[in-house]
Amino acid sequence: MPEKEEKRLLSIPEANQILAKIDMEKADQIQKRTLDYTAKFSKTEADSAKKLRKQLEDEAGLSEEEAVELVNIAPKSVEELRTFTSGWRKLLSTETLEKILKILHKS
Repeated sequence: MPEKEEKRLLSIPEANQILAKIDMEKADQIQKRTLDYTAKFSKTEADSAKKLRKQLEDEAGLSEEEAVELVNIAPKSVEELRTFTSGWRKLLSTETLEKILKILHKS
């Protein structure tokens, strides 16, 4: 019986941390390109990203998917944040949006 693969959401910094452990001599082209991408587009360190995700879920009531999206993007203003959250199936109050920004940018 084949092993069941574990699937979980990762932020860009978390993916970068995992890929950085791979021996690049043995890595395939996709792994190399993905590592390059994650290195360029990580907005924070992996440990910070994990803490931010947890805080966004616990303190702002976001789902795991929503928290990962915001950690990856790191919006800087309420207006920018509204652009991303407008596609979600729930409306967030200005107070919640401000709380999210405070969490994202206090580190």
